[in-house]
Amino acid sequence: MNYTYILKCSDGSLYTGWTNHLEERVLAHNEGRGAKYTRSRRPVELVYYECSETKEEAMRREYAIKQMNRRQKLSLIAQQGETDYE
Repeated sequence: MNYTYILKCSDGSLYTGWTNHLEERVLAHNEGRGAKYTRSRRPVELVYYECSETKEEAMRREYAIKQMNRRQKLSLIAQQGETDYE
């Protein structure tokens, strides 16, 4: 399985990425082995993720999310939160 994810950084910024090992990737970000962007913004918190069948789908979705503005990303995160509790 492949995942597209959004992290909330300690400074309140949002980081979007993709991986095929979600838990390991979040741990890597928090240990400073993730993206350069998140190294100085730890700790990070996983606030959103989607599953994809292929790496290419996950990468396309990552690109699409990165094109969104902050308000759109927060709306996406809120929508997933609502479905988690229904």
